[in-house]
Amino acid sequence: MNRINPNKLLNSKWTAIQPVNRHRHFIVTSVIKSDDGLITTCEIEAVLTRKVSEIDWRELKDSDRWAIGWK
Repeated sequence: MNRINPNKLLNSKWTAIQPVNRHRHFIVTSVIKSDDGLITTCEIEAVLTRKVSEIDWRELKDSDRWAIGWK
C-alpha cells in the first residue's frame, strides 16, 4: 500500500507496474476536487506521449499496480 499525501499529489511521478496502454511512466498534471474541497480524481499524463488519462486518485495507493517515482 503506497502512502499518499493528497496535498502533495500534484506533479508527483508514478511508474505503472504493468504498462497502461504501453506507457509506464506518468506524472500527475491536475487534481480535481469536489465542492467540499475533497479530491475526487486526478489526471495523469504519460511522459513519452503526453497522453492524458483521468483516474481515481485512490488507485495510486495500490502498490501492486503503481510505484512512487520513476523506476
